[in-house]
Amino acid sequence: MNIRQATSSDYPQLRNIYLSSRQTAFFWEDAAKMTLNDFDHDTVDEQILVATDEKDQLTGFISLYLPDNFIHCLFVAPTAQHQHTGSQLLAAGLTHMGRPARLKCVARNTNALAFYEAHGWRRESLNTDDEPYWNLIFE
Repeated sequence: MNIRQATSSDYPQLRNIYLSSRQTAFFWEDAAKMTLNDFDHDTVDEQILVATDEKDQLTGFISLYLPDNFIHCLFVAPTAQHQHTGSQLLAAGLTHMGRPARLKCVARNTNALAFYEAHGWRRESLNTDDEPYWNLIFE
């Protein structure tokens, strides 16, 4: 696996990964309202790192909002799950950020919460507006 900066030529595949991952994992959202263009909207002004496999195919990405040391998105293609892609993207993202690093995780996303906690993140506070989410911190 290789981790590198995203290029504009990666965007079509990144849009597909973002859409298919959310449609698969975000059972609390209406999948019919998700679009390919959500990726562009949701990663504005963010640094994006991508993971590629041995065939140079994109398998996931992490997007970072560096001014706030904030991880906004971390998604792995459904076909590349359970291959440590998320762990490697998270580690690579943290090398680009100061501390404390932060992220938000929807409370219903128990798999993601367990993933982050297994990697040393801790729950800082619960926001109960609309869809409850945890503010997580890595120091």
